[in-house]
Amino acid sequence: MMMCKQATRLMSLKRDRPLTFQERLSLRLHLAMCGACRNCDRQFELLHQVGRHYEPTSEDDGERHEQSDDDPGSPGR
Repeated sequence: MMMCKQATRLMSLKRDRPLTFQERLSLRLHLAMCGACRNCDRQFELLHQVGRHYEPTSEDDGERHEQSDDDPGSPGR
């Protein structure tokens, strides 16, 4: 059986890339038996959704660069 540490790693990885069939199966079996990891997976999903909501657009990124160029106290000067 998969350990919680391994399950946590897969929970994080599945938000970055698709899991292999074996990884998905192992994680699903672990989550079926481990309530703590099910809770952790829900929390990971919530954080992922919140992070996507606050992801800067390329337009916002450009504005930040312009503001830092105008600020004489900004790092790099």
